[in-house]
Amino acid sequence: MSSLMPDPYAQVRVLIANRGELAVRIARVARALGMESVLAASAADRDSLAAQEADRVVVIGSAQARESYLNAPRIMHAAIGTHCTALHPGYGFLSEQPTLVDMCAQNGITFVGPTAEAMRRVGDKLSARALARSVSVPMTSGSEEIASTEHALEIASQIGYPVITKASAGGGGRGMVVAGSPAELSISFEKASAAAREAFGDGTLYLERFVERARHIEVQLVGDGEGRVVHFGERDCSLQRRYQKMIEEAPAAILPEPARAQLHQAAVSLLAGIRYRNAGTVEFLYDEPTQQFFFMEVNARLQVEHPVSELVTGVDLVRTQLLLATGRGALPAQAAVRMNGHAIEARIIAEDPNRDFLPSPGRVTRWRPPDGDGIRLDTAVTEGTLIPPYYDSMIAKLIVHGHTRSDAIDRLAGALARFEIEGVATNLRLLKFIVDHPDYRSNRVDTRWLERTLLPAFRAQ
Repeated sequence: MSSLMPDPYAQVRVLIANRGELAVRIARVARALGMESVLAASAADRDSLAAQEADRVVVIGSAQARESYLNAPRIMHAAIGTHCTALHPGYGFLSEQPTLVDMCAQNGITFVGPTAEAMRRVGDKLSARALARSVSVPMTSGSEEIASTEHALEIASQIGYPVITKASAGGGGRGMVVAGSPAELSISFEKASAAAREAFGDGTLYLERFVERARHIEVQLVGDGEGRVVHFGERDCSLQRRYQKMIEEAPAAILPEPARAQLHQAAVSLLAGIRYRNAGTVEFLYDEPTQQFFFMEVNARLQVEHPVSELVTGVDLVRTQLLLATGRGALPAQAAVRMNGHAIEARIIAEDPNRDFLPSPGRVTRWRPPDGDGIRLDTAVTEGTLIPPYYDSMIAKLIVHGHTRSDAIDRLAGALARFEIEGVATNLRLLKFIVDHPDYRSNRVDTRWLERTLLPAFRAQ
């Protein structure tokens, strides 16, 4: 009799508007749910692993991202032409562009993510700061929009040095410059504005007091769009080079329990107040000596490092996204979300640390990833894969899980030692050096430790 019951997912067809390891993941999760998937691919990705995993592939443009993954009309044309009922934007590219959400709504397509209104509230960093202030989330002293270098110097004299410039329209380190004096700020401000303009089409900057030797802690959240928001713990993302994350962990082992609880509550309050829907992350700076945390920004999407949260909670966040967006699932109760053990993610990147991290596109001639208990690999690479020069150079995420942080580090060190990649330069040797360093082992790091301490020692080998 059950065989006559309709499949609740049979009419769901999701367009994957992204590439790489996340596109592979979305296609596989959709298949497991009985949903169809259509990959919107550039010409460079028409034969990728993601294309093989999807039920159908539509080439939306040339290899250049602006002609494909950053071209909202072409993506929407692909969704309409293949009769998709949902669109998953992944991360990066157009994942935080409210115009794409509006286009989905106009064409009756479910966007797997927050509403356009929520994106506009939190996507602009100045608007997000105002929102955080309205719900009493702690933040560093800072400014509104800065109009000129002279204006920046005036504000910095009030805030106190060091200060950091930030782009209102986006993140990822673009437009971010630390200045320790008026002379440094005078030199860097226009360059930072130009960098933001090039990256986001908007050179608007603002200033914040720079917290020295801070930790970067972020809270993973999912909302139901009706005002209920559940957190899935926090991540420590302090291992960075030029504001680009390299190693992420869950939970943040340095947090005392009172600070952890306060951090979770602040993040939940922030997104609950705007009736946030689907997955999102609230990021904070944490000053370990004072045990104070300060709001930094909101990412209105899934993030690259979400697998560590999945491993410690046992919750598949991509599956949760798809079920919530299509009305086929509900948020768990907060009390049902339990943390178990410790997880670490290392980003495997096709770049050469010995040549100032120059990207290394090319064909992978040998690919022997590690496997075993507590080891997960998210990737779109196999032996023979051609790494194109047009996109982000991350080629895999190696994620491990252990009973304790020490267990997880040992497992990560062993997995990195067994990982064999040839044909392109990678950061494998640097990652091995990091996980063996006593500062990392004892958790004595901050957001600038990699550049201040680790890289000089690595280059001196």
